[in-house]
Amino acid sequence: MVTDYLVYEFSKKELMIVCAKGVLLCSIVGFIFYRSIFGILILLPYVYYYVKEQRTIKMILRKERLSIGFRDGIRCLLAALEAGYSLENAIGEAVADLKLMYDNDAEIVKEFTHIHRQIKNNITIEDAMAQFAMRSGIEDIESFSEVLYTAKRTGGDIVKIIRSTSNAISDKLEVKREIKTMITAKQFEVTILKIIPFGIIIYLWLGSPGFLDPLYHNLFGILFMTVILILYTVINKIANTITSIEV
Repeated sequence: MVTDYLVYEFSKKELMIVCAKGVLLCSIVGFIFYRSIFGILILLPYVYYYVKEQRTIKMILRKERLSIGFRDGIRCLLAALEAGYSLENAIGEAVADLKLMYDNDAEIVKEFTHIHRQIKNNITIEDAMAQFAMRSGIEDIESFSEVLYTAKRTGGDIVKIIRSTSNAISDKLEVKREIKTMITAKQFEVTILKIIPFGIIIYLWLGSPGFLDPLYHNLFGILFMTVILILYTVINKIANTITSIEV
């Protein structure tokens, strides 16, 4: 079970793979821009930032999976309630249904299983859900937890609340999916644009040997290529920000 969904911790295997990718990336960029081992060594500290970037990406993807899983979990919970189960017993039925939809290692299966276990240990479902919401850092889960707490304390219509929550989450995820579909083409274009500068340099290496020699192994060339690399990095950052939309 994840203690904080806002922090992603790599396993040893994942960390080794990510570091290897970072070193490979630095080696490629360093060789193309500086054509020397020294240039590669200068860029190696970027591996640290690459790992941080990948950790953030993993965290975002995990939260997205959890959001989708929570929607499905709420649907399973609603189905059990409409079948006549009490809210506490409906959690157990929801866990069984989720295991048919997801692997046992899926975040939502672990979370609903943990909530079910807490209920068996005489912890109220609203308190268990509140703990889950706090760890998730997801607005939809936090809102559901608050509404559930109020409904349980005031005797509100739980089935109606869960149905409206399920519909709201589904609508939000559908909008997010449509937006992602719309910007996928632009993200692909950005990826191509990132590759083009390297392609041009390699093409000149192969097509016009010696044409780029003045840019290597001398002070002017090193400074010029460094400025180009900085501009390339800044433009990439701006492009990534433009094509990253959160709903």
